[in-house]
Amino acid sequence: MAVHGGDYLRRFVAETEWYNEVVLNAVSPGDWWRGLPHPVQSWMRNCVGGYLLYFISGFLWCFVIYYWKRHAYIPKDAIPTNEAMKKQIAVASKAMPFYCALPTLSEYMIESGWTRCYFNISEMGFSAYLCYMAMYLIFVEFGIYWMHRELHDIKPLYKHLHATHHIYNKENTLSPFAGLAFHPLDGILQAIPHVLALFLLPTHFRTHIALVFLEGVWTTNIHDCIHGKVWPVMGAGYHTIHHTTYRHNYGHYTVWMDWMFGTLREPDDILKKA
Repeated sequence: MAVHGGDYLRRFVAETEWYNEVVLNAVSPGDWWRGLPHPVQSWMRNCVGGYLLYFISGFLWCFVIYYWKRHAYIPKDAIPTNEAMKKQIAVASKAMPFYCALPTLSEYMIESGWTRCYFNISEMGFSAYLCYMAMYLIFVEFGIYWMHRELHDIKPLYKHLHATHHIYNKENTLSPFAGLAFHPLDGILQAIPHVLALFLLPTHFRTHIALVFLEGVWTTNIHDCIHGKVWPVMGAGYHTIHHTTYRHNYGHYTVWMDWMFGTLREPDDILKKA
């Protein structure tokens, strides 16, 4: 049921129309796309944004850690081969149009008034904005933890979906490009908490859009095998353990859920046993 009236909802539509205008005008030689339905335009814009984010963050980070600062962050035998990275790029590139269907759907639901999204922070006040955003992030952290864990625990889901990502199970097969190398449905399932939160919590529209695309940058970060050691951040040191043991460190941005539910393994624990 719509929460806001038509005039209010038009602000969301106008915002996404502007996004479409900026992005599609920049990449299209003509204006042929203007005759397409608005959701199709939004999906195309999300695809362009998704590919740009993936390739810019991936290539930039690979340049820094594998060439410019070669051996400064990770040992030589932990550097993945170009062939491994090409395979990861191929998997992620094929899945990207499917990934982008989820933010397109969330935008459509927001524009239709089905969610609790609001347009301006001033409508809630900055203190309430921070409070609700903290609740949003906690909900997303909880949801992604359990979705990820069940993708391991439910054997058919692991076999047919999540195993595609866990081909990369050693330091010398993990790279920033592995971050989005999922079966398309796997990637969508792990991002669904971002959408479910919109129905439960008042959420600032632009912040939601930014956080959804931040996922692409974050997954690049946690697959680069560089352990930042910034507690309680779920850095690559923790996530590399997940790729080697399969039973630990299911969390997303932080280690809190793993700590709460008994699946946390510290990188230092591995070093002590080595």
